[in-house]
Amino acid sequence: MADVTLGTLLILFLPFLLSLFGQSAQAKMLCLISSILGLLLSVEEYGAVMPWVLGMIVAAVSVSERIRHRLMV
Repeated sequence: MADVTLGTLLILFLPFLLSLFGQSAQAKMLCLISSILGLLLSVEEYGAVMPWVLGMIVAAVSVSERIRHRLMV
């Protein structure tokens, strides 16, 4: 059975937490869904890698767009 510790949850929900710094509500929702999907797929070994990577990409783009928008103004 999979042991879900606080550190595991923090790493799995890192895309969602990072996306909270962005402006887009759609990016936040995508990252939340990918984090929940990663949590559900983490039962299998390396099952949570793909949703986590996709969530991190979405979160990084969201945060970089917010930084770019702030620097332009």
